[in-house]
Amino acid sequence: MSAGPNGKNVTRRTFITTASGALVAGSAVPRVSGARLQPVGANDRIGVGLIGAGGRGRNHLETVAWLKNAGENISLVAVCDVYRPRMQKAAEENAAKGYMDHRELLADPNVDLACIATPDHIHGYQAIDAVQARKDVYCEKPVTHWRQFELIKKLAREVSKSEQVFQLGTQGMSDSAWHQMRQLVKDGLIGQPIHAECGYFRVGDWGERGMPVDDPQAKPGSDLNWDAFLGDSPKRPFDVSRFFRWRMYEDYAGGPVTDLFPHSFTPVVSIFDLKMPAMAVATGGKFRYQEREIPDTFNTLIDYPEHVTVAVLGTQGNSYSNPNAKQRGAECRIPVLRGWNGTLTVQGREIVFEPCDGSQAKPQRFRIEQDQTLADHWKNLLDCCRARRKDTFSPVDLAYRTQTALIMGMWAFREGKVARFDSAREEIVLAS
Repeated sequence: MSAGPNGKNVTRRTFITTASGALVAGSAVPRVSGARLQPVGANDRIGVGLIGAGGRGRNHLETVAWLKNAGENISLVAVCDVYRPRMQKAAEENAAKGYMDHRELLADPNVDLACIATPDHIHGYQAIDAVQARKDVYCEKPVTHWRQFELIKKLAREVSKSEQVFQLGTQGMSDSAWHQMRQLVKDGLIGQPIHAECGYFRVGDWGERGMPVDDPQAKPGSDLNWDAFLGDSPKRPFDVSRFFRWRMYEDYAGGPVTDLFPHSFTPVVSIFDLKMPAMAVATGGKFRYQEREIPDTFNTLIDYPEHVTVAVLGTQGNSYSNPNAKQRGAECRIPVLRGWNGTLTVQGREIVFEPCDGSQAKPQRFRIEQDQTLADHWKNLLDCCRARRKDTFSPVDLAYRTQTALIMGMWAFREGKVARFDSAREEIVLAS
């Protein structure tokens, strides 16, 4: 018996691209048909409640405002943050109601859709609360913290049995390249999938330069709810750095594997239609930034029952990815998708197919129909909300499959073991 990543004793058997470029309205990305729920009027206003008004939350405030100005019938009606000065500023600037408790925001009848942009370890709980309050959900990635595997299972089930629409904040999924490549793979262009590479490379420690401290003199009390921030993480005395620079600490974040890899790994899971992984191993560590607790470099290999291996690689110590990435987000490594008959990747605005040695196929190129933007990701969610369609670009089942593999990588890394998925029990098992 050994202690697992969540600190509990378990046996070996029982032991989820950058914000956006230019914002554009509309989307030419093909959509997969899905189950339809009770439609709502196409002209009905959708009231948005933002939970978490920090850096990423402000990106969403700007996007909602842009969409509204572009003619979308949407309005920011409420803002919540456990830090009152941040909440008040966002509420006043957007003429919205302000709350310090997300449950009060969810009880607001004017809120139709909850946008969750809080620290990683809070996402899952607030998303479940939102679904149970019958609100549609935009949840920032990762869908849960790396230690919260049971929580993501619960969230997936809650969304599945509800009528609510869910979108994970992997806005790169609004890029038609991944939907086009998924169809090409489905059509058999590369043959049987066997291997994929993806990752994320950037420079940044998320320390003093990456996450500013709004108020070095801030203290817990009526204007700062420290207990709400801690959530289910270890109970610690208030620390101004932990509160404002939370991405540096393993209690609240995971580094590249959970904060960055969802951007590049989610398309691979979708394109290959990968189910739950079979096993994962990982390496890495703090190779450049020593002030933080989480790794700055992380590499994981994930094997699937479909006889596919995915290599997800990355570091925050160097931003070079590959020359082709310059046209589609320099930090996010363009996936390379290999099959028995050939390989798919992206060069500039084209999908490129290269046949394998000995193949009778010829090289081909396909024009990419639509780039990614955060606005398009939102537009897709709003379209699904109005039609009561659950097939968003990044639905909860895709988030569950993607995040499970990344959680397995993190657990394997921390324990120096192999993480395996027991599909019968729906559990992660660590073994030497």
